[in-house]
Order: sequence, then C-alpha cells, then structure tokens
Amino acid sequence: MRFSVWPTSLQPWGSLLEVAAHASRTGWDGIWVADHFMPPTEPADVPMLECWSVLAGLATSVPRLRIGPLVTGNTYRHPAVLANMAATVDQMSGGRLVLGLGAGWQENEHRAYGIEYPDVPGRLSRLDEACAVIKGLLGTGRANFAGRHYRLADAPMEPKALGGHLPLLIGGAGEKVMLRIVARWADEWNTWGTPDVLAAKGLVLDRHCEAEGRDPASIARSAQVIVRLDGSPTLPSRLPAVAVSGAEMQDMLGRYQEAGVDEFIFPDWELGTGAARSDVLERFLTEVAAPFRG
Repeated sequence: MRFSVWPTSLQPWGSLLEVAAHASRTGWDGIWVADHFMPPTEPADVPMLECWSVLAGLATSVPRLRIGPLVTGNTYRHPAVLANMAATVDQMSGGRLVLGLGAGWQENEHRAYGIEYPDVPGRLSRLDEACAVIKGLLGTGRANFAGRHYRLADAPMEPKALGGHLPLLIGGAGEKVMLRIVARWADEWNTWGTPDVLAAKGLVLDRHCEAEGRDPASIARSAQVIVRLDGSPTLPSRLPAVAVSGAEMQDMLGRYQEAGVDEFIFPDWELGTGAARSDVLERFLTEVAAPFRG
C-alpha cells in the first residue's frame, strides 16, 4: 500500500510546506491538497490557501512525493484550462502529478463567488464531459470535442504531461452515476470511508467496469478517514473519523487492503502543529503502516 498525507489548507504556507517536507524526508508516498476557497461552515472568512497555487509550490519545493488535488472541483475551472494547468504543474514536478477531479459539491463557495451551481445530474454530466475534454487534450496532437457543456475545436495543448501520461483520479461515491464515470475514465478512484464502505462500493465499481469493458484491476483505489491515534472515545467531525490505538489502526489497514485499497491517505487536520504533528505522522508510518508498505 501507499501512504500519503493530506495537510489542511487552513494553515499558513510555511506550515503546510513543513508537513510536506517532513513527509518527503521520512518516506511517505504522496501529498494531497483540497480544492476549496472557504470552509463549508461558518465562520467562513478564515485564511485558506488556493489548491493549484499550492501544488505548483510543492512541485518545485518538495522532491520525490506524488502530489495532487483531492479533488479539483470541476465547476471551478473550464476543463481545458485545468488540463493546461495540470500539464504545467506536472512538468514543474518532474512528472509526479496526479490530476484529481470531482463534480464539485460545496454550495456556499459557488454562491459567494457567483459560480454556477447546477443540480446533481447537471454536475455529473459536466464531470463526464470534462473527463473526455481532459483526456483528449492530454493525448497526442490536437483535440476536438462537441458536448452539451464543452466544445473543443482543433484545440492544441503543449506541453503535455511528462512521460506521455497524466493519471486521472476521480473522487466520489455515488453508486449509480459517479462510479460509472469512474469506470469509464479514471486511472484511480478515491472516496471517504471505512473499510466496509470501500469494500461495498468497490464491488459496485467492479460491476460498472464490466459494463464499460474495463478491467477493475486497472483502477487504483484510495481512501481516507480522520484519524486520532489515542483511543479517544469521541471525535467530533462531519466526516468519517476514527479514534483508535495503533493496533486497532493496523487492523483497519488490513481490512482496507482486503477491500482492494492501494493507498491510505492520512489527513493532518486533528494532529496539531509542529513537532507534535510530526511525531504522530512518524509514529503512524513506522509503527502502524510498516507491515503494509512496499
């Protein structure tokens, strides 16, 4: 399994860079960054770093690690613009970028910034077309596309990604449409959830892959939950969260692996700052994750 860190964007650049540099020095596999402009709840007027600016900084400041957005909101940027951004950041990183993409869900930032916020079917339809646009532009030569939402007319895009391929990760969990889009386009799939959730939704993804003529094994799978390694009985969070001992977390990682998860992503959001955060990250990697690495 791979193990990556997800530093919160609600911290100064220097602090986020400190986490990424620590992860690079100590053997983690990747760094992921959220693509949002404000928190989903009040107070919303707090500092938040912009995702793709952060990724460009990490590309040139931190060696070795895979980097990527978890995930880019498709509604925020035209997919042709995003493809150009991603290819450039991939060039800057020496070919270490994974392009994470999702339908977009955070209504308050759409409303605040005047960004169109279609209904769920509309956002999913746009995501499906965006994947076609991005794949076309990242392929060889020029791209053409005529869809309901996007159009390309003999569109050039240079430079392409290094190595000729930029992995596309799609984040989402909806079983009827979203996982069908994953099966159609993704190199990797990500969702929040415990091992049971990943196992159940993984079977749904497998069925969509069969319908799309894809080998399910061709799509890497990653997951995350909020983790506190102190055995606390409660852990306030609007997202899936666990408070566990090291041994309990090892058991959970084993069940993720059985569910087909290739990468576990560890958010730093509950870990404090500075040395305290570094200590937890090091303990997790050397004591908890060690049997699953390689």
